Amino acid sequence: MINIFTEDIEFELSEAGKTTEWIEGVIERHGFELAELNYIFCSDEYLHKINVEYLDHDTYTDIITFDNSEEEGVIESDVFVSVERIRENASKFGKTFENELRRVIIHGVLHLLGFKDKSPEEAENMRKKEDEALAAY
Repeated sequence: MINIFTEDIEFELSEAGKTTEWIEGVIERHGFELAELNYIFCSDEYLHKINVEYLDHDTYTDIITFDNSEEEGVIESDVFVSVERIRENASKFGKTFENELRRVIIHGVLHLLGFKDKSPEEAENMRKKEDEALAAY
């Protein structure tokens, strides 16, 4: 089950049904089971507070993914997304808001599926997986 919430902002996910079906498809193609995936769309300040409080990172970011699963191969997570940061990054990278939003949404899922992005090689592979998922949208 995928749930969509907002905190401290007005936001409505366009094509929510299509987007959730797409996410479910990506999860299934990687052989994982979806238990519960909560997307919480929020402001930069809200996400910054979470970053400081829970991760001890005093930086702004576009997404924070909390893996709540206690079972291998099962997705159970809370994913916080800064709508403001998505808008800013879309403009900075010359992308549409919707494209950047989908990239960030699936980025969080890919982390839950075990993909990392700390090293240059991991980051390159993550980008390739994002592109594959976006092509399937």
